[in-house]
Amino acid sequence: MSRIDGIGDGMALLGTPSVSSNDGTDLVRAFGDVLEQALDTVNDMQSRADRLTEKLAAGEVSDIHQVMIAVEQVNLALQLTMQVRNKIIESYQEVMRMQI
Repeated sequence: MSRIDGIGDGMALLGTPSVSSNDGTDLVRAFGDVLEQALDTVNDMQSRADRLTEKLAAGEVSDIHQVMIAVEQVNLALQLTMQVRNKIIESYQEVMRMQI
């Protein structure tokens, strides 16, 4: 089975970094790094899809299927990003509602 370029790029959000110590700041930093890497990946995918779309409009791309696949990959990656963002906000709001 052949691999489509970039299909696994949107899965970067699911990766978990290994943290050797139990220090809370290391965990926060690692979580931030994972989010930053995932957003960079989505941004790169968006840029690639934009370039392919521009080339298609200019007549430089003959395979419309690759353009559509790239656009759909970005669409799915953005949907996943929005769901992760919503869960983070929901979790934050839940923590803020906790009584001490």
